[in-house]
Amino acid sequence: MYPKSIIQLTAHLKSLYIKTAKKLKGSDRRQFMAEVVKGLGIGGQTVAERELGWNRRTIRKGMQELESGQPFIDGFRRSGRKRAEAKLSNLLRDIKSLVDPQSQTDPSFKSIRLYTRMTASEVRRQLIEQFGYTEEELPSSETIRRKLNDLGYTLKRVLKTKPIKKIPETEAIFEQVEQINSEADNDPHTLRISIDAKVAVKIGEFDRGGKNRMPTISVDHDFPTEITLIPYGIFIPEYNELFLFFVSSKLTADCIVDLLESWWQTVKHRFAHIQKLVINQDNGPENNSRRTQFMKRIVDFGTSSQLTLQLAYYPPYHSKYNPIERCFGWLEQHWNGSLLDTVETVLNFAQTLTFKGKNPVVTLVETVYSTGVKLTTSAMAEIETQIHRLPNLRKWFVEIFAKPT
Repeated sequence: MYPKSIIQLTAHLKSLYIKTAKKLKGSDRRQFMAEVVKGLGIGGQTVAERELGWNRRTIRKGMQELESGQPFIDGFRRSGRKRAEAKLSNLLRDIKSLVDPQSQTDPSFKSIRLYTRMTASEVRRQLIEQFGYTEEELPSSETIRRKLNDLGYTLKRVLKTKPIKKIPETEAIFEQVEQINSEADNDPHTLRISIDAKVAVKIGEFDRGGKNRMPTISVDHDFPTEITLIPYGIFIPEYNELFLFFVSSKLTADCIVDLLESWWQTVKHRFAHIQKLVINQDNGPENNSRRTQFMKRIVDFGTSSQLTLQLAYYPPYHSKYNPIERCFGWLEQHWNGSLLDTVETVLNFAQTLTFKGKNPVVTLVETVYSTGVKLTTSAMAEIETQIHRLPNLRKWFVEIFAKPT
């Protein structure tokens, strides 16, 4: 004979208790069951087990939680198969180091997705070949594919369109960029940054081709505007830190180096151990290694900062592989569909951008720069004596050693 409880369970009460318990989870469920059992009186646990199908151990655990006032921490995370990165602590980092140099941002800046040229099977093979993993310890190619997607990489469908322009040196340039970047990332005394500009932003009530959840009306024609801002970015890949400058003047060689010098002044106290700066960039008209004023100013910057500078340019028509371009993709999506009708609006949008969990440092640059500044042939010849160009790829890789001050 089962002991009789003070309260008899009707069919309605049984159904109510069972349905309520199913809707609750964890500690809330256990404590509800314990409260019901206490209300049943003597022999409540036996009745609950027989009539409601509740487990006595669960009820006792709920009783302990009620008495102590402290819920037990459930150990769900300790159950089940552990993720591959829990057993292989460097796996995600090694995957990123393989795929990142082979990835590009969406050229239209309409998404923040990265496209990569490597398949999951190829990534797995390279992990074995380059990093010494064994076949047995690595997860399957399908698992690698899911981890690539989790990291933000995806394959881009190959379209039958006009082939991309290439120069004969393209592959050699890519190989050299990857080598320089890898060496920089593994050297504690070297800091790698990525710099570039985005297309000027017209200030006004202009349609940007995006979508907005709020009704937004723009002017029906993009009339000429008196104000434009050129976004210029400096990105530190190792720390996922972004510095955005909005330039109201022309973007000249002097402007670019001024921004570099200004940025370095704000961060150099954090990087007292840095002896070399690797600068990833594209070979634009104002910052290419044949632009005399840029080379003069960058040599001066190396001397004033006492840094060795390594200029590493991406091949023509491939600047989308430059890491800073990914930040611009996030920025474009962030203000997509909004009217950038004032300078303050642009700056506020940029300041509220979240990239890799961090907000950028945003600066408005109102200095007016003169265009057409260049060195004489003899002055440039003097600059050439202070720099080292890589043989066979002279335009793309330049090293500048700081002169003692």
